[in-house]
Amino acid sequence: MTVWDELVGQEQVVSTLQGAVSNTSSMTHAWLLTGPPGSGRSNAARAFAAALQCEHGGCGSCDACRAVMRGAHPDVTILATEKVTIAIDEVRGLITEASRAPSSGRWRVILIEDADRMLERTTNVLLKAIEEPAPRTVWLLCAPSPQDVMVTIRSRCRKVSLRIPPAADVAQLLVTRDGIDPHTATIAARAAQSHIGLARRYARDPQARERRDAVLALAEKIRGVSDAVLSAGKLVEVAQEEAAAASAERDAGELAALMRTLGIEPGGTVPPALRSQIKQLEEEQKRRATRHQRDVLDQAMLDLLSLYRDVLLTQLRAEMDLVNVEHEAFIYELAGATNAVDTLGKMDAISQARTRLAGNVAPLLTVEAMMVALRPIAH
Repeated sequence: MTVWDELVGQEQVVSTLQGAVSNTSSMTHAWLLTGPPGSGRSNAARAFAAALQCEHGGCGSCDACRAVMRGAHPDVTILATEKVTIAIDEVRGLITEASRAPSSGRWRVILIEDADRMLERTTNVLLKAIEEPAPRTVWLLCAPSPQDVMVTIRSRCRKVSLRIPPAADVAQLLVTRDGIDPHTATIAARAAQSHIGLARRYARDPQARERRDAVLALAEKIRGVSDAVLSAGKLVEVAQEEAAAASAERDAGELAALMRTLGIEPGGTVPPALRSQIKQLEEEQKRRATRHQRDVLDQAMLDLLSLYRDVLLTQLRAEMDLVNVEHEAFIYELAGATNAVDTLGKMDAISQARTRLAGNVAPLLTVEAMMVALRPIAH
């Protein structure tokens, strides 16, 4: 099994990257890998990094390949933020790292998985390093689209675009790689809208599928403004609880580790001179929790968008598979009670809510406005 095997439905991308690995004399020193969420752009970047270090072009079994894929290769630095934005100090650290020659591998590879989360001033710090890279250094930037990266950066990168793979290909990957039964794999792949990581989660975690079903059920409960407001409050509350549950254990472990490093006994008093370090950690954890909550809400909006997509296809009598087959009865009910113009309006309201959420508008206000727009329209 090679490092390229999980890049399902990306034959052209794999061919381009393999060609660059085999022809290092014309190697581009800065790459921009773009694609919608779930297309596998981060996986493609990691596979490319592994292939660059591998003597066999990404065999997947040598020490170099295994080290890169688990994030442990000394010459491959990966920055994947869990915060809303990437800090300028993090990028400065990468620039320092990029100036060094490879210690044991063939290349020094710097991979930024969320390049779209860099502010303009942070991107400007990165510009010179990409314009004038050190010998044997390769920058790999990942973002949803080229437009999400400043033009001064993307103009200096070779662009590779990934697409959303077919659901059938994702389902087959779950069957062959993870041993999921074909029926569950197909449902998970469709529910995840071909997002490979999310499909794997749905296939392995019944509770994740139940949470998704609960989000779609909110649409069924909206009959008026009061229902919409209640549903919005419930959705935001669930997102907050999931973010807190996901971070509680990790936050406690990070705090305990920092206390030990500072020489403070458990339950001991923090000296005034060290309180700033504790406060900095707490602020980073808060930013991480904020991003996780927004990611949960954004995924819920994508799930609702898929529901109304199915309604629209039904209204237009399009011969395409439904994403939410298990909610077929409600989809046909909505399709019969409304028209395509109404459905497009609801889809637009969800898209606007995603834009507002990304723009740091208060989550509750954003979701309330969206839910009110999803209420039935009287004709």
